[in-house]
Amino acid sequence: MKLDTVDVRILEILQKDAEQQVAQVAEQVGLSTTQCWRRIQRLKASGVIARQVALVDARKVNVGVTVFVSVRTSIHTQDWFETFKATVQAIPEVVEFYRMSGDVDYLLRVVVPDIAAYDKVYKRLIAGTQLHDVSSSFAMEELKLTTALPLSYVQ
Repeated sequence: MKLDTVDVRILEILQKDAEQQVAQVAEQVGLSTTQCWRRIQRLKASGVIARQVALVDARKVNVGVTVFVSVRTSIHTQDWFETFKATVQAIPEVVEFYRMSGDVDYLLRVVVPDIAAYDKVYKRLIAGTQLHDVSSSFAMEELKLTTALPLSYVQ
């Protein structure tokens, strides 16, 4: 889908606050409410807007400790990967999961209330599959966290 400058502006506005009324967004981008609504529906239908969610404050729901977990494996079969993926996806404390290039094979972001809770997550992780090395780093301070994507690359 080709995005124009108005689409990009709508996305910028909605990434900051998706609860705004369509009329408010329309006013900010210089469209009628109907035109703006149609554009938003088109962005949703095409998958540019994947979903709308509520962002919950981790500290207020007692998962304020963030742990980055680096995983290395010596096994690279599809069967092993499917087992590992299923193990990770079954752990709700794992909120992000990536396959990496370089020295680390997989990177996970885990949120927990404390070290004891992380130890339980760690035990579930290693019980589910065979791993070569697991290294955990606890975030000391969150310096930036955003869900807003940069839109300057839209062509």
